[in-house]
Amino acid sequence: MYRILLVDDEILVRDAIKENIDWKGMDCELVGDCENGKEAAEFVKEHPVDIVLTDILMPYMDGMELSNFLHDNYPEIVIVIFSGFGEFEYAKKAIQYGVSEYLLKPVTAMELTGVIEKMKKKVEQQRLEKSKMDALAQNSEEYRKNKQIIRSKNIEALVNCTTDVNASIERLAEMGIDISAASYRVAIFDIDLYSGMYQLDTEKRQESALMAFVLFNISDEIVTREEAGIAYQEGNNRVGILFQEKWSRNFTSRTKEICHEIQEKTKEVMGFDVSMGIGKWVKKPEELIQSHDMAAQTLQYRYLLGGNLLIDMEEQHPVQEIAIEDDLAELKEAMKTGQKEQVYQILIKIEDSIRPGTYGKSRACMYLQQVIRTMDNACEDVSADMDRIREDRDELLRQITDQKFFEDACKVVQKHTDRIFEILSELNTSSSKRQARLAIDYIQKNYMDPDLSLNSICSYLNISTSYFSTIFKDETGETFTEVLIRTRMEKAKELLENTTLKNYEIAEKVGFSDPHYFGISFKKMTGCTPTEYAREKRR
Repeated sequence: MYRILLVDDEILVRDAIKENIDWKGMDCELVGDCENGKEAAEFVKEHPVDIVLTDILMPYMDGMELSNFLHDNYPEIVIVIFSGFGEFEYAKKAIQYGVSEYLLKPVTAMELTGVIEKMKKKVEQQRLEKSKMDALAQNSEEYRKNKQIIRSKNIEALVNCTTDVNASIERLAEMGIDISAASYRVAIFDIDLYSGMYQLDTEKRQESALMAFVLFNISDEIVTREEAGIAYQEGNNRVGILFQEKWSRNFTSRTKEICHEIQEKTKEVMGFDVSMGIGKWVKKPEELIQSHDMAAQTLQYRYLLGGNLLIDMEEQHPVQEIAIEDDLAELKEAMKTGQKEQVYQILIKIEDSIRPGTYGKSRACMYLQQVIRTMDNACEDVSADMDRIREDRDELLRQITDQKFFEDACKVVQKHTDRIFEILSELNTSSSKRQARLAIDYIQKNYMDPDLSLNSICSYLNISTSYFSTIFKDETGETFTEVLIRTRMEKAKELLENTTLKNYEIAEKVGFSDPHYFGISFKKMTGCTPTEYAREKRR
């Protein structure tokens, strides 16, 4: 039986979901329904829940805050968000908080049933993995009593400040470990293959724990030899080093050399890559968490820079925003005018601007989302089929954020760009002639308006001026101005041949507010003045 909690501030929505889902037939039980996140948070504290279905906008505690609470305190609970607000910022946060599905209202009973069935499989997989890990933990109890593990737990508690610092120091002293030093810094090592960038099954988790133990042994051997500090295991998958500067010498460069040696030795012995981050120096044990968190933060840069990293935060510059507004403006114009090669060059330029940045995955994805939005705006300007352009948009965003490296996310964007150009190509083939005909018809009907311009006709057609100029010239062989002047002159000829109107009156009727300019334009096109033309034709 799968226990489900429903959270929505609209009672009609809650009632509709309760009544229209065959809970029993799905082997599910709706254990509760809450009207806001605060009420739901209290509910899960008292009742076991497997799946939470929640809205976003609610009073007291919204769906994102609830997701954050569940992610931090009940990570085994599977979260499904449904809301009428399908903005990327929400989706990005949902991914950050481990949300499994993000659905836009209105949600049909069939759609929700399908999602619940999918979530049941995820719950079952988590139950199976937990059972295996519990069995593994029980079988390895003797191993966990090993002195090295106890030492690692105490050092981990010290550098993470999860227990009282003085108490941690005392426990380490009882084990014969003196952590007094002039200054400290923490390095964190993570095996790329088994890192948090990947979803690991139970077998891979067990394998990663074994490989991390090998990495720990290599690190412990080298650090002990150099008398540089203490190696420890952090959780099951990471290894850390608490570097201690005990002499009046600066061995900042030496700590990096030690880390590099561990990296090379691990590659030589085990054949896998390790990424390492080294935090800043601190003076007191109470400040170790700052160095630790800084070291751990560098591991996020693998998304942009790839694996096998060695980053010393003492050498890093502060994170700076990159300016891609001008590139996005160029991208938009290139998209609208169908300059495919230029579009890809601009995309590469944007990617190259993002890649050197020292920031994590979420910000890099935000920049790629801006690229997607710019493409949408370009398509809107050329009257593309936006329903087709935005088809499977949630899946596109999910694919971008699911990629393990920035390079792979860029390939998803490039594939989306290919698809857009295919759609625009079909649009150009089928409608450029039609738009050119509409433009000529519009000129024929409005040539007498002295304010008729390229902007006014593009506003009528709901397309950009650059795109219109391109397709109009391609289809007619003339520019808009050439067609407009020619049309006005043809109409002027008819009036000069068939009426006795004065030249200034004819000029006004064909859209010239300046009779003198009309005369100059007429002679330029026909080779004679309006008066000469009328005298010749009225004989």
